[in-house]
Amino acid sequence: MNHQPPAELSEHPAEKASPLEKTFAVLEFVAERGGASAKEISEALGYPMPSVYRLAKTLVTTGYLVHLKNEGRFELGYKPHQLAVSLHRQVGVPSQVKGLIAQLHQLVGMAAYFAVYRGADVVVAFVVDSPASPRLTPLTFGFHEAAHATAFGKIMLSGMSEHQREQYLDVHGTPTVQDKTITSPSELSTHLDGVMLNGIAWERDEFVLGQTCAAVGVHNSAGMIVGAVSVSAESRRMVGREREVESALRTTANSISKYLRSGG
Repeated sequence: MNHQPPAELSEHPAEKASPLEKTFAVLEFVAERGGASAKEISEALGYPMPSVYRLAKTLVTTGYLVHLKNEGRFELGYKPHQLAVSLHRQVGVPSQVKGLIAQLHQLVGMAAYFAVYRGADVVVAFVVDSPASPRLTPLTFGFHEAAHATAFGKIMLSGMSEHQREQYLDVHGTPTVQDKTITSPSELSTHLDGVMLNGIAWERDEFVLGQTCAAVGVHNSAGMIVGAVSVSAESRRMVGREREVESALRTTANSISKYLRSGG
C-alpha cells in the first residue's frame, strides 16, 4: 500500500549548493533511482554535464559509485554498504529488544518500531513490518526527522527537560508535515505535557494522512526516557482497539526497560 509521504523538510537549490553538497546530491540521486546516467543526473539536479562527470568521478574513485561503461550509467559502489554496516553496529539494537518488537508486531498486527536518542537526534533504530502491515514511508532505520509529528518523537520530546526540548526544537523546528501537524511551539509544549502525564503519545494524520500511530517510552534505571516503542496502522484499523494497543505498548516498553536496566 502506498502512503503519502511527508513533504520535504529541507531543500538546497543547485545554484547555492557547495561542492560537497553537490557531491552528496549526486550520490543520493543515484541511490534513490537505483542507478542513473550522467544526463539523468544533470537534468534532475540542474548541474552542467562537465560538473556531473567531475563529481561522479570523485565518487567512483572513492568507492561510493561504480561506472557501468557498457550501460552508460552509474550505480552504487560498495562503500555505502560498509558505512551502513558500521552505522547499524553503532546504533546497535540488542537481539532481545528486536525480539520484543517482533512480538509486538505479531500481537497487534501492526508495523512496530523502536526509537532511541542518538546524540541530539531521535532516531528509528529498528522496524518490524509485513506486507499486510507495512511501515510508514519513510520510517525506516535511521529516520530522524519530524519528531514533533510522530508518536515516538513526541514521547521522547516529552521526556526532555524544558531546556533540552527548546534546544532540540530550535535546531529542528516544527515544520508542517500535514494539515494537522502541531507547529505552534506553545501548543506543542502543552500537548507534550499531556503526553508526559498520560505516558503515551497518539498521532493521527499528523505525519501521514489516514494513519494513526501510538508510542510509549522506555525508561532507564533513573526513570528517564531513553527510547520509545511505537506502532502504526491505518486509522480505520485502529478504531476500537486503542486500549488493546496501549496495553501491548506498555507491556513491551516495560519488558525492554527491565532488560536495559539489567545491563543486558
